[in-house]
Amino acid sequence: MNLETYYEYCLSKKGVTEHFPFDEDTLVFKVGGKMFALSSLLQWEKGTPAMNLKCDPERAQELRAEYDAINPGFHMSKVHWNTIGVNNDASDSLVKELIDHSYDLVFKSLTKKIQIEIVELEN
Repeated sequence: MNLETYYEYCLSKKGVTEHFPFDEDTLVFKVGGKMFALSSLLQWEKGTPAMNLKCDPERAQELRAEYDAINPGFHMSKVHWNTIGVNNDASDSLVKELIDHSYDLVFKSLTKKIQIEIVELEN
């Protein structure tokens, strides 16, 4: 996966916005004002891309046991976030599935009112 694919895939989801809340390096994708994906642009440039994605705690443990590229979230809650090393042993299709999972977890945590606003905004 390359940066452009990651960027376009995240932005293709309903109600997603991009931000740089921490510094000029860390690209953050949010839905309903809550983060679901973040990544260091510098790491992509260096050839060691990674992204932090929210994950169900039980599934996070299973993924970490199965893939060398998936580790506890760097600078995040180790229970609810994974850091995925891109272009390692996690396939692009798995990475997209994990982006979807992260988005869905965050979207479902939003109030019903915000969920409806996002769905209606996209229609």
